[in-house]
Amino acid sequence: MSEKSLNIGIVGYGFMGRTHSNAFLQAPRFFDLPYRPVLRAACARNPERLKSFAQNWGYESTESDWRRLLDRKDIDLIDIASPNDTHAEIAVAAAQAGKIVLCEKPLGRNAKEARAMTEAVESAKVANMVWYNYRRVPAVMLLKHLIDAGRFGKVFHYRAKFLQDWTISKDLPQGGEGLWRLDAAVAGSGVTGDLLAHTIDTAMWLNGPITEVSAMTETFVKERKHNLTGRVEAVGIDDASAFLCRFENGSLATFEATRYARGHKALYTLEINGEHASAMWDLHDLHRIQYFDHRDEGQLRGWRSIHVTDGDHPYMKHWWVPGLQIGYEHTFIHQAADFLQALSEGKSAAPAFRDALATDCVTDAVLESARSRQWQHINPQQHREAECSR
Repeated sequence: MSEKSLNIGIVGYGFMGRTHSNAFLQAPRFFDLPYRPVLRAACARNPERLKSFAQNWGYESTESDWRRLLDRKDIDLIDIASPNDTHAEIAVAAAQAGKIVLCEKPLGRNAKEARAMTEAVESAKVANMVWYNYRRVPAVMLLKHLIDAGRFGKVFHYRAKFLQDWTISKDLPQGGEGLWRLDAAVAGSGVTGDLLAHTIDTAMWLNGPITEVSAMTETFVKERKHNLTGRVEAVGIDDASAFLCRFENGSLATFEATRYARGHKALYTLEINGEHASAMWDLHDLHRIQYFDHRDEGQLRGWRSIHVTDGDHPYMKHWWVPGLQIGYEHTFIHQAADFLQALSEGKSAAPAFRDALATDCVTDAVLESARSRQWQHINPQQHREAECSR
């Protein structure tokens, strides 16, 4: 397949800047793609760290102001891998400049920002995508195929949790590089927009729209020193968040996320129970699904562990021989490959901005329910209507 160059300008050099850069580099090495990403420019505010990042990943140039990326005619795609409070302004301006726009999750700090971003890319008719990478775990993609094939029948229950423990210490400050996720002004919210957003995106992709939620949140440490002001300030993020919900298909669900579950670094699990089958998946064992099918012969009926590494499993033919595993970074490579293929077909690979707007509508409803202590109803057409709630 003949390749076209696609010139990348990335904003941000942190954890997500690394994962995205690796994805752009590796995708054409393992997938036969119509585009070859060229790491043209990296942009960030710290010149020394930016230089080191650019040299390590092979970016040809650097910029200290993202606006200069938009002015450059040798940049086709803007990839936003910077903190949440920068997403909206950069995305809207990039779309208006006619650039392809990719953005790290969550799309906006709230649904209002996400809607403005969605309207901007759609008005400009530019390709767009949000990096909800867990959709591209082969085992999760296999689960999607099984659901779409009707193997579960009517779904009754969905449950998900995402547990971490890295913010338990009262001495941990908030704000600044590395700790901006604890600063509500930058992050928008705590675990709701960070961890639950992942679980919500996956859930709606697998099981359809969420129509109502009842939530509670808690901030366990009420004050922390702020790295930028040097003062002890109130903490505005949620440390823990849990909610009940109902899907449009009638199924019930529970979701939980916390950064206060001692011993858990990134425990993301999901389970689906349907009339014919059930399945479970665990990020710590990401290459497996646990699957039960009631239609199996009675004497042999039971839970089975499916090792998702064979060539006929999603994505796996592009990697190693059956039985050998892949990891977290491969999910970003899969997403980059899917995007580049869709781009050649004049489409945006899911989740597009409008898909991620739907997730932000749910996280807004979760936070409002926790504040009001009341059920919040969500428009089933939230990704198409002007407002999230009804």
